[in-house]
Amino acid sequence: MDHYPQVLFQNRQPNRIATMDEYRRSGGYQALEDFVGKRAPAEVTARVEASGLRGRGGAGFPAAKKWQSVPVDGAFPRYLVVNSDEMEPGTFKDRILIHADPHMIIEGMVLAGYAFSASKAFVFVRPSYETSALILERELELARQEGYLGKNILRSGFSFDITVHRSGGRYICGEGTALLNAIMGKRPNPTKPPPYPTVKGLWDRPTVVNNIETLANIPHILRNGGEWFKDLALTKGGAGTKLYGVSGRVNHPGCFELPLGIRLSEVIGEFAGGLPGGSEFKACLPGGASTRFLTKEHYDVEMDFDTLAAVGNRLGTAAIMVFDRKTCLVGATLNLIQFFARESCGWCTPCRELLPYIRDLLWRIEYGEGREEFIPLIRDLCKFSWNSYCALSPGATSPVESLLTYFEDEVREHILQKKCPFKP
Repeated sequence: MDHYPQVLFQNRQPNRIATMDEYRRSGGYQALEDFVGKRAPAEVTARVEASGLRGRGGAGFPAAKKWQSVPVDGAFPRYLVVNSDEMEPGTFKDRILIHADPHMIIEGMVLAGYAFSASKAFVFVRPSYETSALILERELELARQEGYLGKNILRSGFSFDITVHRSGGRYICGEGTALLNAIMGKRPNPTKPPPYPTVKGLWDRPTVVNNIETLANIPHILRNGGEWFKDLALTKGGAGTKLYGVSGRVNHPGCFELPLGIRLSEVIGEFAGGLPGGSEFKACLPGGASTRFLTKEHYDVEMDFDTLAAVGNRLGTAAIMVFDRKTCLVGATLNLIQFFARESCGWCTPCRELLPYIRDLLWRIEYGEGREEFIPLIRDLCKFSWNSYCALSPGATSPVESLLTYFEDEVREHILQKKCPFKP
């Protein structure tokens, strides 16, 4: 097995978090000391822009471009919101990162706040991540005591603090604008821009929403430069490493830091230990529950934003969910659509009406009540999901639509046999 550089996981220890001293010995807080108060905020943004860092929360939007969308003459105070809601099935990388090296995340937040002149950050944590919340609160206090956080950081004149916000716990809260409404105590419905949150977000002030993994890369980029970061990737257009979470039918499920552009077959076959004996790869979801199925045809695809887009898929959160030949994909897809239908905020018609309709049709197919006309009907319904207010509905129908694209014969077999052929 090849060894790849560990950047975000360089201080990862079994069964415990890295201490502040361990983080500092690896170069931690050096970028904060070198940039905050000593170089212009625009220099932070410029170096991140040169690195090609794209958001690691799912959308893959360039991090520097998001910061640059905060108007120079925009209002104050400005806010940074750090998304660790992580409610999507199969996704668990942010929790692993918090438990590995929390000060890397803290330094990244301070540097991001400095880049667009924010004074306050909120870390949005789901209820089941209470241990993560406690770790962050404890380490944030240590950072304050050392002068890395709070008023007049390292006597630089820059003040910035961080609060851990415990979420009410719904999938919709991971959507950027719904997340802001949740923090403000409103119903977490998404809002449709313009204005964008970077112009008018929390309490009508400029607000940037970034993922935890995105921000953990910032200190390393500032210390080592943009070209160094690009060279970490294996694809020409890629940049950096990625935290890949592998689950499902593999011998060694887990979270692995690997280069962007690594082949799917290597992630599954080498790092996740391959499939159990007697099992054969059938399909996977490459980026969490809201991506499309990848079949054996694409088993060697390079795991990067553009390479997956070229085969009609998305990298998403790089949460790889593996299914073998003995798995009923109709049942697996039904399980996913049940989740999405339940987690919809109910604000717009495609989610509120369409997802339960698709769920009902798939349920009837799985349990022997399906009819041939259900197949074109589900296809048509999936098209309407793109008329939704936010990305939840099209994401929810991605596995459904790809089920019909790649595994229509399996769906039809359910209908012909009037039962699930994978069950006795």
